[in-house]
Amino acid sequence: MSSVRLARPRGFLLASATLTSFAAIDMPAALAQQAREQLPPVEVTSPQSRKPAGRARQAARREAARRPATALAVPSATAQTPLNTNAVAQSASRLGLTVRETPATVEVISAETMREQGYRTVSDVAQGAVGVTAGDNPAEPSAFSMRGFTNSQINTLYNGIKIGPQNMTSRVMDTANLEAIEILKGPASLMSGEGASGGAINFVTRQPHTGPIRNEADVSYDLLNSFRTHYGSGGSTDVQGLDYRFDVSRSSLNGFADDTNTRTLDVSGQLNYHVSDSLKVWGAIEYREDRGRAYWGAPLVPVAFSGSHATAGIVSGSSVSNFNGTNLGPVTIDDRTSNTNYNVLDNRNVAQEVWLRGGFELKLAPDLTLKSQAYAYGAERTWFNNEVEAFNSTSNLVDRERFYVAHSQRLVGNITDLTWDANIAGLDNRLVTTLSSSYLDFVRPGAVNFPDDSVSLVDPPRGYYGLLTTQQQTARIDNEALSFEDRLKLTRSFALVGGLRVEHIGLDRNSTDVNGLEKANFPFSKSWVPTTGRIGYTWEAVPGLTFFSQYATGADISANNIFLLNPTDPLNLTTSRTYETGVKHLLWDQRAEWSFSAYDILRKNVYAAAGGMQLNIAGRQQSKGVELAASVRPIEPLRLWGNIAYVDARYADYNFVGGSFSGNTPPNVPRIVANAGASYRFLTSWPVEFGIVGRHVGDRYNTDANTVTLNAYTVGDIYALVDLPKTVLSAVDQARLIFRVRNFTDKRYAIWGDPFYPDQILLGVPRTYEISAAFKW
Repeated sequence: MSSVRLARPRGFLLASATLTSFAAIDMPAALAQQAREQLPPVEVTSPQSRKPAGRARQAARREAARRPATALAVPSATAQTPLNTNAVAQSASRLGLTVRETPATVEVISAETMREQGYRTVSDVAQGAVGVTAGDNPAEPSAFSMRGFTNSQINTLYNGIKIGPQNMTSRVMDTANLEAIEILKGPASLMSGEGASGGAINFVTRQPHTGPIRNEADVSYDLLNSFRTHYGSGGSTDVQGLDYRFDVSRSSLNGFADDTNTRTLDVSGQLNYHVSDSLKVWGAIEYREDRGRAYWGAPLVPVAFSGSHATAGIVSGSSVSNFNGTNLGPVTIDDRTSNTNYNVLDNRNVAQEVWLRGGFELKLAPDLTLKSQAYAYGAERTWFNNEVEAFNSTSNLVDRERFYVAHSQRLVGNITDLTWDANIAGLDNRLVTTLSSSYLDFVRPGAVNFPDDSVSLVDPPRGYYGLLTTQQQTARIDNEALSFEDRLKLTRSFALVGGLRVEHIGLDRNSTDVNGLEKANFPFSKSWVPTTGRIGYTWEAVPGLTFFSQYATGADISANNIFLLNPTDPLNLTTSRTYETGVKHLLWDQRAEWSFSAYDILRKNVYAAAGGMQLNIAGRQQSKGVELAASVRPIEPLRLWGNIAYVDARYADYNFVGGSFSGNTPPNVPRIVANAGASYRFLTSWPVEFGIVGRHVGDRYNTDANTVTLNAYTVGDIYALVDLPKTVLSAVDQARLIFRVRNFTDKRYAIWGDPFYPDQILLGVPRTYEISAAFKW
């Protein structure tokens, strides 16, 4: 079979979460009963009754604003259960279903859980999710792996909007401005289109609420001299029907490797205006920025060379350098390089992003609701680094090579939903018809030459980038999609849920050389019309116990990703399907909850990275696995939770000139991922809570060849917090101090291996100490 030489990846390589909500919150039994009622109709309501007029109406609103927050009724759909299955995940369904009502595995991590568990970035969140791993690879920040799939096979969404392949567009993101992170697992093209063969991860920004204004502020500092700050405010204004939310956060996270850090800034805001009981209009804006000096990993070194400095338990196996071709034999990570930064002194990773969104919700009739949102997105990204660190067993030096790429991206689009609630032959039915369209313009100047040198393994002279010569690539993508999603309740407890999506994708690509002349076979155009969907059921056998099954399909580009397709690449789509079944159970007066799922995913027509920058025909990839999650509060002060996932992911028909990888496991896919935690709260006048969290990740490989193993590891965090009584700080309603030790055993481990840079391994963060404070008023 054939192999295809790829363009240099930076950008191709840009590459969870839901930690099932740990807080087991007691709720009245009435809330559980409400959650089990038939699907309610979509409603657009004003924040206050419209009956009062003039000054009386304003007085009524001011009086409502003076009431304490605890007086607000909590809707049953949002009351948090131990695994947060009362949450509505819009990335999993447009029907307004809760997680428990959706025939798929969905996790929703709330902002509250992110704060409680100390999740600073979205990659931290992924570490607590069921079966999800992440590596913060600088080539593709916030890269995820789940159910045997990684990178561009997982769609990354921002408030339900896809901006492009994950391994090109994802960035390091702070969690402070997020309302929730949603994870939908398995083929999910019905909801987010091309690229969702492995699932989708949706980042939801903070939303306005109707009611008294609430403010919050957070600050933290650790012994790596990292800090984070956040301020947020939201609620109802003095203008009748107008609610707002505003957040600003800033962080500077220093790495454990020398001279590495990431600085982020995120400013977001949204206004909701209830014009009437039947019409709401809204607008949102967000600016995000991240600037970093990147850590690209530690080189694999021959055990024979490292001698007494060879480490045990981080990597194992043998390797032939992909970059220089020398035989390294059995490899290790040299302990003298665990904090070494091989990047050049003038390195930089920079991204600036702007979002504009706006829309309306209009109730056309009691059973008919129209929603529409328009959006515009712009991003500028730059990578300017030494990215290759390959040990040469002939010279006993580390060979380095530079790479530069930049992105200028513009995206505009619209998503419009029409929801119809009907009664069909006495059966409740909801149908959502969605029409979406977008236009994306992507310009990618990149390096033509790749300056290189060789440096010593220990204390290398870092030097500077050197001469840069550039060329340019472009991609323009038109996308239109029509989808239908329906839920039919055959009985009070049994419902059929299904949907169908027809999508048109039009691609225009061009590539020019250093002189601006078009390269051979460019420009070219290609279009695809994938049809994907889902059919499943939910059955609440007894109150709180729901069984589900589904069959779902997905589609994505078979080679590289859609931004970087070359005319000689395979230009067809992969197809993927999943069979899944499981159960979700809320019990013990809602103090305990557990879920279980089993799945079988098959992806056909796969092209994969064999190592370095080669694409080989992999034919098929199959993943079979099970996932189990549980959370319980046996007594009021004690909270216990845990999850475990097992996956057997393998290639088939993966043959190429010189060998076969059939039967091998895709990179960065562990068979076992497990998390567990416990906390105990002493209910004294100064409430104190102690907690511990553990995580185990099994063996993984860094390439399809499966010759080097990233060894299994187990790490843990511990924390202690104290809630200050109001008598101490009378100006705030809640004040909390937290002391946290991350990786308290100081475990050294490999967290990620980039198959396009197989000569180096990203190491996990060693033990760090952190103190933080949070205030609400």
